[in-house]
Amino acid sequence: MSTINENTVLVIDDLKVDFATNAGMVNAVKGVNIHVDAGETVAIVGESGSGKSQSMMAAMGLLAQNGQTQGSVKYKGQELLGLSSRKLNQIRGAKITMIFQEPMTSLDPLYTIERQLCEPMVEHGGYTWKTARKRAVELLDLVGIPEPARKVKAYPYEMSGGQRQRVMIAMALANDPDILIADEPTTALDVTTQAQILELMADLQKRLGMAVVFITHDLGIVERISDRVYVMKSGEVVEEGDTKEIFSKPAHPYTRMLLDAEPTGRKLDTNEDKPVVLEGTKVRVEFETETGFLKPNHVLRAVNDISITVREGQTVGIVGESGSGKSTLGRALLQLLPNADGRVVYCGNDISGWSKRQMRPLRKEMQLIFQDPFGSLSPRMTVGQIITEGLLVHEPHLSAAERDQRAIQALEEVSMDPAMRNRYPHEFSGGQRQRIAIARTMVLKPKLVVLDEPTSALDRTIQKQVIELLRGLQKENGLTYLFISHDLAVVRAMSDTVMVMKKGEVIEAGLTDDIFRNPKEEYTRELIHAAVLRDDEAA
Repeated sequence: MSTINENTVLVIDDLKVDFATNAGMVNAVKGVNIHVDAGETVAIVGESGSGKSQSMMAAMGLLAQNGQTQGSVKYKGQELLGLSSRKLNQIRGAKITMIFQEPMTSLDPLYTIERQLCEPMVEHGGYTWKTARKRAVELLDLVGIPEPARKVKAYPYEMSGGQRQRVMIAMALANDPDILIADEPTTALDVTTQAQILELMADLQKRLGMAVVFITHDLGIVERISDRVYVMKSGEVVEEGDTKEIFSKPAHPYTRMLLDAEPTGRKLDTNEDKPVVLEGTKVRVEFETETGFLKPNHVLRAVNDISITVREGQTVGIVGESGSGKSTLGRALLQLLPNADGRVVYCGNDISGWSKRQMRPLRKEMQLIFQDPFGSLSPRMTVGQIITEGLLVHEPHLSAAERDQRAIQALEEVSMDPAMRNRYPHEFSGGQRQRIAIARTMVLKPKLVVLDEPTSALDRTIQKQVIELLRGLQKENGLTYLFISHDLAVVRAMSDTVMVMKKGEVIEAGLTDDIFRNPKEEYTRELIHAAVLRDDEAA
């Protein structure tokens, strides 16, 4: 275990963070001790609500207005807690910088990348606007963005998720910091982009000699990149030590629970003798984009002549990087895209090109669950109203009491207390909100459910619970799943068969175990390697 010495650049001592709320004082961080040495990578891990992000936000002086701190945070011996904003700004943004999980919400959509890179250099680094603009291009080149002189003039929406995260890293590196705090910087990225970002950060750390504090709930990443680990639970550090030691001999039950939280199990019954629920033949989706005055519009083929068969009780996993077309394929099969071509047969009925009116009777049987439950749940409706909303459309003959009873049954089915049905979505955790979204789907008794990244925003422990819930519901109700994800550990645990997509095409398909043990295509091997799967069952 590392001790405080002359190389230590950050010391957090007995840090407490409290929030004043209408329900009283909430103790978010309870006497945490953390230190970071120059040039090392320290990981802080734990579930959502463990206090890991709030600890570092407090150290940076970035707490919400209702937050209060006690204790000590010293950067190279200088106390940071209690410093004025002016003095604190000489350190944060310059010597200590931070990057966040979702770059699209951290970058201002109204300003170019150049403007957003230059401002902290002018504000904290003593650059002029002219020298900052030159440095901005150098930074984009440093973080591996192609054509940096052109991309620096772009707006955030014109870049991919991986490129936006690279911009956030470039912004954090602008003033040559001693410490980079990375708060879940890869959670929203697909596995190959995630691997690229991790490799980039490791390379930059080695070249620039900075310390990195990596906040995450993904232990696969921690094992790969960190020197030391702090494990947090309910606002406290329950275990700390050398990464290899923590992973080989975890001392605390909570640490062992986190390590065991990788989605496990396999679907062994591939249901090849069951009737076909959904069949797509040569499904194609094209999008037309404007290219400028007097120029022909550009046609992007997002899905290119894909055929798929899904049988009753089966789960077909669709994997690929962001932009591979997997979500577009799912929506096309549900007849949710007017620009989709090809033949789609559902339970023996050719539904290709059906109108909204024709599809309405089938919507009860063909359901879709989204990645972000908070974005898909109305904040103005109670959980009970959200769950029964579909019944108003598809079973209008039910009375209010009957709908309420169905809501109770649906909540019980997803292992939630029915008494919670009078609460609102913001009162629940991410995992609970996803259970509510599942209950809203299951109340309609569907036959086919398309799950579009339903676990990617959740902690591993919550992921495992949701996966077990979905498998139980499938077995009990004979459900058929189309499971879309970039998380190969989850796909492996859920799916009978897997389709691997790249640039709108299926490049490999087969039984799940065959794909993971003996992938035939180099791209599939790259995905599996990048996924940091924590057991040796993958190829």
